[in-house]
Amino acid sequence: MENMQAVNNFVAAYLKKKGFKEAERLLEDLQNKDSAPIDFHNDPELAKFIHRFSQSEDDVARYQDGYSKLRSWTYSSLDLYKHELLRVLYPVFIHSFMDMVAKGHLQEARTFFNTFREDHELMHSRDLQKLEGVLSQSHLEEMEFARSLRQSKVNIKICQYSYDLLLQYLHKTQSTAMLGVINEHINFQVSSGQPSSLSDDAEVVTLIGSFQDAANQINQKEIHWGLLEDSLEERMEKAGSLLSDSEKTEEENKEGDVDETKKRSVESGKQGASTKKLKKEKGLNATAKSARTEASTTPAAPRVKSKLPLPLMSTEVEQSILEDLRNRVQLSSVLLPSVSFYTFLNTHNGLNCSSISQDGSLVAGGFSDSSLKVWDMAKMGQQGGSSILQAENDSTSSEHVVGQNGGKRSYTLFQGHSGPVHSATFSPLGDFILSSSADTTIRLWSTKLNANLVCYKGHNYPVWDVQFSPAGHYFASASHDRTARIWSMDRIQPLRIMAGHLSDVDCVQWHANCNYIATGSSDKTVRLWDVQNGECIRIFIGHRSMILSLAMSPDGRYMASGDEDGMIMMWDISSGRCITPLMGHTSCVWTLAFSCEGSLLASGSADCAVKLWDVTTSAKVPRNEEKSGNTIRLRLLKTLATKSTPVYSLQFSRRNLLFAAGALSKNM
Repeated sequence: MENMQAVNNFVAAYLKKKGFKEAERLLEDLQNKDSAPIDFHNDPELAKFIHRFSQSEDDVARYQDGYSKLRSWTYSSLDLYKHELLRVLYPVFIHSFMDMVAKGHLQEARTFFNTFREDHELMHSRDLQKLEGVLSQSHLEEMEFARSLRQSKVNIKICQYSYDLLLQYLHKTQSTAMLGVINEHINFQVSSGQPSSLSDDAEVVTLIGSFQDAANQINQKEIHWGLLEDSLEERMEKAGSLLSDSEKTEEENKEGDVDETKKRSVESGKQGASTKKLKKEKGLNATAKSARTEASTTPAAPRVKSKLPLPLMSTEVEQSILEDLRNRVQLSSVLLPSVSFYTFLNTHNGLNCSSISQDGSLVAGGFSDSSLKVWDMAKMGQQGGSSILQAENDSTSSEHVVGQNGGKRSYTLFQGHSGPVHSATFSPLGDFILSSSADTTIRLWSTKLNANLVCYKGHNYPVWDVQFSPAGHYFASASHDRTARIWSMDRIQPLRIMAGHLSDVDCVQWHANCNYIATGSSDKTVRLWDVQNGECIRIFIGHRSMILSLAMSPDGRYMASGDEDGMIMMWDISSGRCITPLMGHTSCVWTLAFSCEGSLLASGSADCAVKLWDVTTSAKVPRNEEKSGNTIRLRLLKTLATKSTPVYSLQFSRRNLLFAAGALSKNM
């Protein structure tokens, strides 16, 4: 009884000293209401309360000593469980640091941070750079990143045995400081069975708490992901269904002709060569049929109305596009695309970005010297050049530049920016090109007039990315000022400003129906925005590093995002859930592109490779596997490696030819 009274007096004195008046009053009310002794040993909540406020002034030593011992124990654990236990270290490290700062031990917190930061530099370098700026208690409240961390919990998947091992260690060593941090900031999802594989690490650590709750609430908003009504594709589909019967009769007639040819060839004694030819034709027919079968099994996308007034299309352009659609190759897992790769030479590490027009006839490069250069492939072909682009560092505006081998290299030089050009994008018809720069501006250029038409000003910091909408006329930009903006070609001010990311917006992409845009950020999230009201309607959480590339499937159902670590994630837009992660790249994924019918995904990376992934089979997640939490891996169909050329951009033409571009790197 005396011990209990002493504890109560101690707690009351501590509360009074720290100015917790309401807690002190509640404690007095509790004592007056019930004079019976309080058994804090059998009351875990009260025990936690007493423990939290009974720590003496050696808090700092407890954090440093506790984390050091936990780290040593984790690294010395069995290999089978080590990778699961290592997941705990990073959240414990950052929250221990922030707790020390919050309690006013700034010098000790800085020493602690510098001592152990190297352990987490590889996976969390950008987060650590931000936390390095936390130098006072006020910074914890002012910095959005630190505030979001302290208000959220980290959700970690772990097997039952690893969880038991961790609890046993914490109780055995009486690591109360570490136990407090883990209890307050980590939520364990304990699963039975064997530990998760090392390759699943990207999926097992996610944020929960206020940020995740807000994301879940946002992800409940309604979204219409279908294609636009009365689009050219829809007209082609209707025409295709009307002509399907006549096509069948044509195919039957062709097969009859082939059989007759075969008989004649046997009679004339030329059986060997004809049989080989027939087998080849049959193989091609079978491949084409299987491609058509795969395409036909995917359900048709719903039709939606446009929220933006879209520009009218001329009859000539419409006929040209319809011709391309008629001649489109139906790609599949057995029928892969042809690839044309454009290599930039002699860039002297000055090339920041590249872009390829829809038909592959024009290739643009944005350079650190603030210039934008556009190559016409037709002119290069006339001059006997190959798909090698030379970019000499000169200031001439001439279209004919002599390369090192003495041959003429044709390009058009666009000058106007006053800072490095970070992004370039062609309009759908290739008659305009947009460029964004570190000078905070976006410029519109005419590829017909070879002149600058408009300079758009609105961002306050460098503009990292700019993308034309699929219909043209409208475009979206992403900036270091943590906003994305929607513009139209005929207005110099933005139509909408999308604000909500906690860090740089690094990339932007339009939805197929032009009603939404997606943005990828250094805060490791992807957001989907409604262009009509500028409201965020989806938040996609799961990446472990900054998002560098985005791509939308042609039917608008799926989205792919690539990050700095080489991870690609496929998302279901309607639910906001990750369907599957794509693992294969070993460096930054700079570009992504879906094939025109959506059956393949191409990814280009700094690891000097283009990878082709099968989307049709991987996107179909069985209900039972979806509920059990098992993820379906996208099937890697092919890896196309370059000798020493990181892949900057990818573009599928309307006929499903894949174009790629990159700069030859001598350092690779």
